[in-house]
Amino acid sequence: MNQDTPVSGSSADEPRRREVVSTHSVFGAPCWVSLTSRDLEATQDFYAAVLGWRWRGAKLGEHFRIALANGVPVAGIAAVAAMWQMAVAWTPYFAVADADVAVSRARERGGTAAVGPLSFPPGRAALLADRDGATFGIWQGELVSNWEAWRRAAPTFIRLHTRDAFDSAIFYGEILDWASGQPGCCEVEYEGGEVVLRSQGDIVARIDSGAVEAAPDPSVRPHWQIHFAVADVAGCARAAEKHGGSVLSEDDHEAVLRDADGAQFTVTSRRPR
Repeated sequence: MNQDTPVSGSSADEPRRREVVSTHSVFGAPCWVSLTSRDLEATQDFYAAVLGWRWRGAKLGEHFRIALANGVPVAGIAAVAAMWQMAVAWTPYFAVADADVAVSRARERGGTAAVGPLSFPPGRAALLADRDGATFGIWQGELVSNWEAWRRAAPTFIRLHTRDAFDSAIFYGEILDWASGQPGCCEVEYEGGEVVLRSQGDIVARIDSGAVEAAPDPSVRPHWQIHFAVADVAGCARAAEKHGGSVLSEDDHEAVLRDADGAQFTVTSRRPR
């Protein structure tokens, strides 16, 4: 499960080690996204065809890969779904200063810890679920090499679809030190019917529970949706269909897709956030 992770993968990255960024200076914000799959080669082929990704190895071993978009690390793939009896799914990871503290806070507030914290040098990770069942991860330690380029390029964006946006914002805020006043913490605002999370001025996540003033919808299955910024939404949708995936919904600016293994993700027109 965890990953594919925020770890650099090849000797070509060694010169960048001088610019290591850790979760002690960047915390509370999404810092990585990861996919659990059953078949590493098939997964690589699918995302190469749909999103144009290239691949490199990861230090965690032969079941793990790092996806690159224009040379920037974008995401991690772990072919461990069958081996570890895990669901095939995309998962966002949030930076934390202390993984043990974050897990304890989650449990105290009704969340659950599925795995971890476990050591994955140069850091520690855990896979959690919030009290409504939405799965997310936490990462403590060094971020993926060239992480600042990942952040500036903003290749990914995440949105929580849940039953009560305000309740969820309180849950995550207390675990991840959102709006704590600490230097580097994320700010939380309410905009356009959604809870909006900003890190260093940029919108990095949104929490949505439907129409304003509406009662929580019990039919909603809370989950974090991973969005990838692309130049051609329609082209990605057609490529997904051609390579064994499916299109769940589509308009001019966004398409919700399912890969050939069953993992759901969204492609969104690349535009200023």
